[in-house]
This record gives sequence, structure tokens and C-alpha cells, in this order.
Amino acid sequence: MWQFLHKKNRSPFQVIILGFMLVILLGSLLLMLPISSQDRVVTPFLDALFTSTSAVCVTGLVVHDTATYWSRFGQFIIILLIQIGGLGVVTVAGAFAILSGRKIGLMQRSTMQEAIAAPSVGGIVRLTGFILKTVFAVELIGAILLYPVFSQEFGYLKGIWYSVFHSISAFCNAGFDLMGVKAPFSSLVDYAGNPVVSIVIALLIVVGGIGFLTWEDIYSHRLQFSRYRMQTKVILTVTGLLILVPALYFFFFEFGTEPLGRRALLSFFQSVTPRTAGFNTADLTLLSETGQAIILVLMIIGGSPGSTAGGMKTTTLAVLLANSLAVFRRRESPSFFNRRIAAEVVSQASTILMMYMVLFITGGFIISRVEGLPLLTCLFETASAIGTVGLSLGVTPDLSTVSHLILIGLMFFGRVGGLTLIFAALSRFKGNVSRLPQERITVG
Repeated sequence: MWQFLHKKNRSPFQVIILGFMLVILLGSLLLMLPISSQDRVVTPFLDALFTSTSAVCVTGLVVHDTATYWSRFGQFIIILLIQIGGLGVVTVAGAFAILSGRKIGLMQRSTMQEAIAAPSVGGIVRLTGFILKTVFAVELIGAILLYPVFSQEFGYLKGIWYSVFHSISAFCNAGFDLMGVKAPFSSLVDYAGNPVVSIVIALLIVVGGIGFLTWEDIYSHRLQFSRYRMQTKVILTVTGLLILVPALYFFFFEFGTEPLGRRALLSFFQSVTPRTAGFNTADLTLLSETGQAIILVLMIIGGSPGSTAGGMKTTTLAVLLANSLAVFRRRESPSFFNRRIAAEVVSQASTILMMYMVLFITGGFIISRVEGLPLLTCLFETASAIGTVGLSLGVTPDLSTVSHLILIGLMFFGRVGGLTLIFAALSRFKGNVSRLPQERITVG
């Protein structure tokens, strides 16, 4: 696969897209097999494609309940797709190439750099090794912590499977669950007051969502915040605020009737999971429209670069806010922690925001029109898809083919990234060094 992806001088962006498409297609074919469903029937291609895309793009939106529709083999294929999608197709292919002793050329290293958003090609093989060790160590710890709860409820052997499945799904920010045995599409609502499940799952989501480069920086410099890279400082700061502020809102305005301990767990979990995991411990349809809108915004923002999460990314939000602040202060360029941000980065952040807004709003409008559903409900689903979150107000399984195809496209866009798609499409076009005459235009 490694050699196939890199033949014909494909650009790194084209390799990334092609890799995701091939894995999604292969996963779809495997999920169509009768052995993949509990009733031993052939799953329709569109349903298999939707599930495979959701798994590889670590989204969590489903058309069939994972626990009751898919067999153990089908569930294994789903969690395998989630693991590949969470690590990144190129990272997994590169890991196999490294383990097999193959030489990693400059082109392959460049592709791996783009796949994990590394700052440079140098040390990319070492960084890939660090990522693999970190992923499996964290997922193992998560499974061990979850096992006492699940083994007591489902038995020793089944408890192992449930612990491993949910640990991988949480760390990869996928949101697939096996709790449909209690009630279809119920997610983790039954564990709303369980501190072990709520806290462990939430921490796995955060660890997976802040990015491998962030953890490499923390591993290298421990708790010396001043020595972290500027990007690490920004990611940790924005992530902390995006957890704290929504949690306070949920605590005071959404779950006021709950006991104090359960109320704190519900508020914390609902502020973490929209970026971009897809689990929920509360019935989201019972939240106010304000609460649903806050979750919608968090889903669009998503996680951080080089992580298992999707979405617009925390750094994109930070750059846009910093640029706005620089404009208000009449400064030439934005900055973080005494470091100036390049104009190119600001342009990219603005482009990403525009693409996400146009696609998720347009998708919501079309689905609302086609299905005859409230616009906010449809926007919630499209934000969940493009943010690769997986949270739903319960309408996804009943949508038509057109709406499912829209969600599939949004999930793929959200995981691969808008700039990756554009750069892949325009890789043959050379930059124009000439400059047109400048003239001012008034905005605002």
C-alpha cells in the first residue's frame, strides 16, 4: 500500500486523500459481507459506505445501532477502521513500512509530515514511533480503567471487549459505542452519574484531541510551560477555555435540576465531547436551543492539529481571534506569547473558516429542504458531520439517500481537511510570482 500511494509522483496531499478513500472503500466492502451483520444479511452499499466513512473519519454518526446491528466481526472492522482513521492512513502505512525495514524516502517523509502536521521533515520517523507508543499506551490505560465497570456489568470476557472498544473509540474521538444493548442509539446516557466512565472517557477524548505534537512537547519539557512551542501553548490555553466556559454554562443553565455530583459530571462531559468525540451522557434533544447552539459551535471548532480530532481546529479559532484583536488595536499582525503570526497563516485560517461555514450551512439548508425538518436540527447534523463529531439529535438514521450522501461528503471533508483537498486539486498549478496593482477596498 505504501508504494502504491506514492507512485506516479503524487503530491503529499493527493496521497493523504487517496489513502483515506481506499480505506473507506475497503471498509465498506467488508461491512457489506453477511458475516458483518448479526442477521447475516448483505448490508446495502450506502449504509456500509456511511458507516465506513464515519469510522475512518472518526465521526460517530451511524445509520444502524453499532451494538445491535453489527456482529462481533463487523464491530471489529469498525474499531479497526477507527484506529486507522485516528492515527491517520499515511501514519499507519508509514509505520508498517518502518517495521518491515523499508527505506523511507524524502517524498514519503514529506507526506508523513503533512499527515501529522509536523513542523519539519527532520525526525519524522522518530516522531512516528513516539505517536504509536503513545497511542497504544494511552488506549491500554483507558481500557484498564474502564474494565472494572464494564466487567461487572457485562461479564469478564465481554467486559474486555467493551473496555477496549470504548477506549479506542474515545481516544480516536470517534464516538462509536456498544451501549445499544440497553437502548438503541443511547450512547453513554446510562453512565451520566458514573465518575469512572464519565471522567475516563472525557480524558481520553482530550488526550486524543490536543494532538501528538503537543504531547511530544509536554513529554520533552515536562511542566515547564515557558519552554513549550508557541503552538502548544495556544492549544492548551484554547482547549482549557473551550472546556471551562461551556461547562459553566451547562452547569448553571442546563442541568440545574440534577444532584450536584451528577450535574458536575454532565456539564464537564457535554463540554468535552463536542470536540470531537460524539459520545453523550445526556439526551441532547432535551437541551434548550441555546445549549444545542453552543454544542454546534464547539463541533465546528473541533480539536487541534495533528490529533485524532477533526473540525476547524483550535489553532484556527485562536488565529482568527488574535487577528481580530490586532485589527482592533491597529497593529500590523497578530501575535501569541510574544511571537508574530505570519500573514499566510491568517489567510489560511480565514479560508478554512469560510469553507466550513459555507459547507455546513449549505448542507443544512439542503437537508432541511429535502427532509422537511427544522433548520437547527439539520445544521446540528451537518456540523456534527463536518466537525467529525458524531453527536446527533436522532434524525440521521431516517434521512434519505441524498442527505446521507451530503453527510458522507462533509465527514470526509472534515477529516481530510479543506486545505488538503484544495492543495491536492491545485498541486499542478505553479504559484504566480507577478503581482497585480493594489487598490484599497472598504470593509465593515
